[in-house]
Amino acid sequence: MKQVSKIKELRSLIQDAKQDGKRIGFVPTMGYLHEGHLALVNEARKNTDVVVMSIFVNPLQFGEGEDFETYPRSEERDREMAEGKGVDILFLPDAEEMYPRPMRSAVNILQGTDVMCGASRPGHFNGVATVVLKLFNMVDPDAAFFGQKDAQQVAVIENMIKDFNMNIKIFPAPIVREKDGLAMSSRNINLSPAERKEAPEIYKILQQAAALIRNGKADTAMKEASEKLYALKAEVDYLELRTFPDLGKSDGTDVGKIILAAAVKYEKVRLIDNIIWEQ
Repeated sequence: MKQVSKIKELRSLIQDAKQDGKRIGFVPTMGYLHEGHLALVNEARKNTDVVVMSIFVNPLQFGEGEDFETYPRSEERDREMAEGKGVDILFLPDAEEMYPRPMRSAVNILQGTDVMCGASRPGHFNGVATVVLKLFNMVDPDAAFFGQKDAQQVAVIENMIKDFNMNIKIFPAPIVREKDGLAMSSRNINLSPAERKEAPEIYKILQQAAALIRNGKADTAMKEASEKLYALKAEVDYLELRTFPDLGKSDGTDVGKIILAAAVKYEKVRLIDNIIWEQ
């Protein structure tokens, strides 16, 4: 594995690989890797020739009072996990390399950011889209791999690629879960023992609701799921049923993909989860 921290070095390696006719697969992350990230590397290895992973905690996507400073970080651990899984190029830029001057321009997402996570995190997805666009320009990938746990992020990136006619194929990978069903997340480390014990209930509630919605009982499903979420020892951010990836409101009868998503806030961590299915 080759590790670089400078854009110039990264581009040189990418250029050499492309001259050899290699297809570039890209896995962008914020680090503190877990099995969900490594599953993305597996998909990249299956579908491309050279796997590039970036690790960068992007300040643009964190709002005031959010966990930028306390977001878990462990560069040595991440490096060992990435190399062990077969990453070819690990890109580890610092903030000065990514943002050498105040941004004079940024991506402004026009649709799909006033719902779900975007409703309580204004500007978040503009920050996500801006850094992803920068990374795409640096890596010049043929394909990029994102986890479906961050489904709204996947939708925003897919729409950005279509809108700007970018020649990149997006591979959304299924959510990787712990044995008890909790969606894997770098932030899970911040759950207290009691919160960690309760957190798998989020997925169980979504599963039960999705089954009812598929049987034409969306109103009942949403009412019961809401009651169960509010019974948890957490603050409910949202429970929403939407079409995917355009994120329009759904009554459960839409043809195509539907997403049932929820977010809850514990003392030190905000958890998100979702189920997506094809009607």
